[in-house]
Amino acid sequence: MSTTLLGQPQDRVDGRLKVTGRAVYTSDQPAKNVAHGYLLTSRIAKGEIRSIDVAAATAAPGVLAVYTPFNPLKLYRPADQSEGANAGEPVPPLQSPKVQYYGQIIGLVVAESFEQVRDATALIKVDYAPETPAAGWETGMARAFAPDEIGDEKATVAILAEGVGSIDDALKSSPVVVQGTYTELIQHHNPMEPHSTLAVWDGDRVTVYEGSQFVVGLKRMLASVLNVDDSKVRVLSHFVGGGFGCKGSSWMHSPLNAAAARALNRPVKTVLSREQMFTLVGHRPALIQTISLGADQSGALQAVKHDVRATTAVVRPFIEAAAHRTSRHLYQSANIQVSETVVPLDVGAPIYTRAPGHAPGMFALESAMDELAVKLGIDPVELRMKNYAQLYPGKKIPWTSKNLADCYRIGADKFGWSRRNPVPASIKDGDWFVGVGMATALHGANRTEADAKIKFSADGLVHVSSATHDMGTGMWTAMSMIAADALGLPLDKIRPDLGDSDLPYAPGAGGSKSTASVGPAIQKAAESAKQKLIQIAIRDRKSPFHGVKDLSYENGRLTGGGKTEDFDSILQAIGRGSIDATETSAPGDEQKKYALNSFGAHFCEVKVNRWTGEVRIQRVTTVMDIGRVVNLKTARSQVIGGVVFGIGMALLEGSHLEESTGRYANANFADYLVPTNADVPAIDVHFVNKPDLIFNPLGVRGVGEIGITGITAAIANAVFNATGKRVRDFPITPDKVLMAEASKAVST
Repeated sequence: MSTTLLGQPQDRVDGRLKVTGRAVYTSDQPAKNVAHGYLLTSRIAKGEIRSIDVAAATAAPGVLAVYTPFNPLKLYRPADQSEGANAGEPVPPLQSPKVQYYGQIIGLVVAESFEQVRDATALIKVDYAPETPAAGWETGMARAFAPDEIGDEKATVAILAEGVGSIDDALKSSPVVVQGTYTELIQHHNPMEPHSTLAVWDGDRVTVYEGSQFVVGLKRMLASVLNVDDSKVRVLSHFVGGGFGCKGSSWMHSPLNAAAARALNRPVKTVLSREQMFTLVGHRPALIQTISLGADQSGALQAVKHDVRATTAVVRPFIEAAAHRTSRHLYQSANIQVSETVVPLDVGAPIYTRAPGHAPGMFALESAMDELAVKLGIDPVELRMKNYAQLYPGKKIPWTSKNLADCYRIGADKFGWSRRNPVPASIKDGDWFVGVGMATALHGANRTEADAKIKFSADGLVHVSSATHDMGTGMWTAMSMIAADALGLPLDKIRPDLGDSDLPYAPGAGGSKSTASVGPAIQKAAESAKQKLIQIAIRDRKSPFHGVKDLSYENGRLTGGGKTEDFDSILQAIGRGSIDATETSAPGDEQKKYALNSFGAHFCEVKVNRWTGEVRIQRVTTVMDIGRVVNLKTARSQVIGGVVFGIGMALLEGSHLEESTGRYANANFADYLVPTNADVPAIDVHFVNKPDLIFNPLGVRGVGEIGITGITAAIANAVFNATGKRVRDFPITPDKVLMAEASKAVST
């Protein structure tokens, strides 16, 4: 494999389409004679619908149909998740008058135009029999439970040294102990492109256009809920305007829209409103995390206890796994206990959101580590190196690759960490306190089975295809680069294809696993295609290489018998339009023999206004250990995006759930704040860039989500260094800074 292309900064192959507005997203997708759907959603969080008056809506101009629980479209419960149906919610809409959360789908109106359907939906009158919802920690705790398992472990995992009775005993015997409780509100995805779906039937076959992170999963879910065979469904999702987890699962507006299109025998398009995005397509649960760290005077950890309480939904349980994915993995200690309890609420289903588990867990763990460093008077980087785990704690197996120490070293040097003043509130710039903070980044290294196809064409181009996805992450370009590298061809000779459920199988774009899964399949398919080309060139009598035994491939050409020919010349000579090969790549024993993680380090500087409590981030330096970097330009962009997410999580984002109504009070972009240009400083990104060839033959690990992990704690730690005030409740808003007391870590 040549590496002259991989690791270099490369413009997106789809970039021109996007900047010129020619990239077609779902809601832009044209269709002849298309009708428009609009969802009617509940205005109570729990209870039953007594009646729905649709008379005015039915009589409104352009209305084609009004579907409700009293006039439903027949839908079926999705297949079991293990079958790949991938439903974000298991209950199909309109099959019952029961209401299980505020904003639930209770109707669908279809009309000739979007304006007509929106206005007609507003005319519907609903009579409810409401019940009091459980929409807060206190009411939800009555139904709290510990999951049977989290990943492949129990809800409580305790690793104890010989002779230690419990984690609390280990904490009591530790010379130094810090304890903190860290809280976060529910957070929502809010991608720029809202969920939208277009269904076009051709007889008994349906093509669904939808922004999706898992076209194969959506296909299976649609087939299941519509009660048709998988072969009758095709999902197309060439461009996705952001997803962050919400488009990784399949939601019920999609089969409902497809069922309406089938019933009306014409294409139907439905686009969710921004408010509906807050209730119908998932969220990150709210969390209360308590961490206790015990250490000796040198800073060596003797006990780590990480307890999590996370909200979930009655309609569909979901586990955030904030402790199991962080404190279980990161630091060496003889005694570690992680546990989680989930608290069911009457809300829409939570789902994977922006580094699920890792992002909130690292906020708590890395904040607690900073509190321990302050209490001991140890540099935070030194404390982390003191507890550097050479082996996976408790399992004593090595990582496929771990260069976290390099991340600390490079980051500290690039940032200028040695100039840090460890005394809180000691640096001022006019009315602003100035402080710095750092934290570790951690995310699982994930890889699953994937297929890819390579096709040599007689026109001199090579097509690479897989049913993978590009949510703006750069997969169009990564596929092209990997194929070009494997075949020794220039990038402009490669034509990628993705986002189509009819293409060779690929997993969902979640867990930062797409390139790590699909990339090796492309490599393998490239080798098979080269060998197939050689064999056909030898066997075919019309080939210039017929009967040649020493034939070899290099950089798009076959050489042997004293001759060299381009692959397209050979295909033209033998009268074939193309030759292709499809291959599967899957993980091997490395997933049992090694620990699988990616690592990084964040360093940041903040200013905090002494009068208003406003926090402004001044600069960020981030260093990532993600194995081989495929495209330096888009990888850097992904890390920057992750840091921006972290800024939102740390300072701005939070959904306010009204306990009395189960309604999100700020389900709009005016009140749910996300970072804008003015909130984002210069972000300096670096990569260790050491291939992890144990993990996969390409040497890559995921980069999509790790950027958000840890940066939240780095910001919180910088706020403490600036002000001497420890804010453990996200988001860190000015009122919390002003109200917090200047203090060090809570000691016990």
